[in-house]
Amino acid sequence: MKYFKLTILMLVALSVTACGPNLITKKDAFPKMYSEQPVAILVLPPINQSTAAEAKQYYETTIAQPLTMKGYYVFPLEVVDDLLENEGVYATEELLNIPPQTFKEQFGADAVMFILIDKWDTSYYVVGGSVKVAISYILKSTETGETLWQYKDSLKVDTTGQNRAGGIAGLVLQLAETAINTAMTDYVPIAGRVNNMALVSMPYGKYSALNGKDMNQRVVFEEKVKPQ
Repeated sequence: MKYFKLTILMLVALSVTACGPNLITKKDAFPKMYSEQPVAILVLPPINQSTAAEAKQYYETTIAQPLTMKGYYVFPLEVVDDLLENEGVYATEELLNIPPQTFKEQFGADAVMFILIDKWDTSYYVVGGSVKVAISYILKSTETGETLWQYKDSLKVDTTGQNRAGGIAGLVLQLAETAINTAMTDYVPIAGRVNNMALVSMPYGKYSALNGKDMNQRVVFEEKVKPQ
């Protein structure tokens, strides 16, 4: 009976492990971040793949601070935008096929970050609604052109009205509350939370006390580390 119970416990543990998230270490996921040790990151204007025209403008206000908190120097985003526009570049898509080494020559950056806004959307369904922000990140070396770090993450916020009155009148009130909640939801803090979730996986930079000490942290969701 003792061995039977032990077997059951082992099977339960295995099933929990199989169903749980597949976490890997930062070192295994992003070894080139530790070998190259980039210090200065050039963040390019995001590529807006969502249906919201204002997403790019709002998102840009959310990324510099969390990267700085991770221990990196981040080139001022407004200055980068102005310099690119002066060179006739108004869409980051135009830079995707340019060798990353170019940003070393022009800016002195150690790495360049491409950001894709995959979702910046509202959704309505029967009597409910939600707001979703989804972001993909790609950090490339300006020395080798290789990808140093990449991740994608998202956050969905339920905006369904909480009115619990019955009947047609109650349904109408709930629909109205859902519409108001959705319209008033601020995307910027949601985008900030997505950044914070994704950047947990990024190794700490030179200006952090944790630089080089986080290699064995199992915080990277393997399914979110995918080539673009």
